[in-house]
Amino acid sequence: MEHQYFGLTLPRTHLVTDSGPLGAPESGQRANVIGAGLIGGSIALALRSQGWRVAISDVDQASAMRSVELAIADDAGFDHGADLTVVATPVSSIPEATKMALEKTAGMVTDVGSTKAEICAAVRDPRFVGGHPMAGSEQDGLAGARADLFEGAIWVLTPSEDTDERIFARVRSVIRRFGAEVMTLPAETHDALVAQVSHVPHLTAAALMNLADGGAVEHRALLRLAAGGFRDMTRISAGRAAIWPDICVANSPAIVGALDDLVNRLESIRDMVDRQDKVALFQMLDRARTARLNLPVGYGTVDQVTEIAVPIPDRPGELAAITTLAAELDVNILDLGISHSGEGREGIVSLVVDAAKSERLMGGLMARHYNPMVQGYSEIKAVDPSTREASVEDGNG
Repeated sequence: MEHQYFGLTLPRTHLVTDSGPLGAPESGQRANVIGAGLIGGSIALALRSQGWRVAISDVDQASAMRSVELAIADDAGFDHGADLTVVATPVSSIPEATKMALEKTAGMVTDVGSTKAEICAAVRDPRFVGGHPMAGSEQDGLAGARADLFEGAIWVLTPSEDTDERIFARVRSVIRRFGAEVMTLPAETHDALVAQVSHVPHLTAAALMNLADGGAVEHRALLRLAAGGFRDMTRISAGRAAIWPDICVANSPAIVGALDDLVNRLESIRDMVDRQDKVALFQMLDRARTARLNLPVGYGTVDQVTEIAVPIPDRPGELAAITTLAAELDVNILDLGISHSGEGREGIVSLVVDAAKSERLMGGLMARHYNPMVQGYSEIKAVDPSTREASVEDGNG
């Protein structure tokens, strides 16, 4: 099946990435943001940084007023003369809020819902462009709002056959000025992909967390032993629970399909373990490791960065010492993560740095008596298990 977008025929699985130079920032334009939360607040800040005057409205009037007090928005309320309205409400209320914005303004309208097919089917208007920024923060609400939240993030747009191409171009231009990378996808394709990379992982993390929690005393004790791997896998389960029932209902077909695929893979792994098939297990694990290490990164291509793992003792000042050393050596830390061991008082700090400067940092760390290890992203190749049988046998694979 193919989709026609502005003279371009796109297969269902195809996506368009927008790039190229941008003109001068908008100025003197007026915008509405409906929804005074993390994403809505960040969009308001990003718009204001580009010269827009922004009004925020919310079912909680106090939140809208708070956004003005925090200089996130210029006005609290709805601007009927807005050139742009961004709907940043929970998924279930997006269609109603979008239709209201289309009725009460003459400007373009977009949304930020994490499901798209249901919304785009409900709102068929030339001035509407469905959207979904793949960005977030550990902080919640207006307190976490940042103008730079979308820099380097993927922002998916899902125009329909009804969308006016001039409106689409304007919305795309505004978003690109936030520093986001715009991708264009059919709404159904977006939902299928996001179910796999976002919705099902969140549900899986919740299931693992509930399994470990269990309620029994021994399970409670187990949680105290949770090491870095378990914490990393279940971190997203700490997100706001209130938004997820709506997401699951809106994207139910895609989520159920992805869950079925996951269940089938888990059953296959269960059979490997039951058969004690070490070769099949190694192949599966090594393939997963290869794919994980080659995931795209937001700070350049995989051959431009290096990940350095540094074991550190759990004591005050260790992290500061490492980051200070990097600054002294003029090495920019592009990303940083910490994994805690379930045994002893030690952790692993993972530093993602420019590959060209990785040896400089490695040398500096070793001079300070650290024992850094390189975990490269690029040129990771699967290993033939027949050549690694000894490693698999002794558990060092």
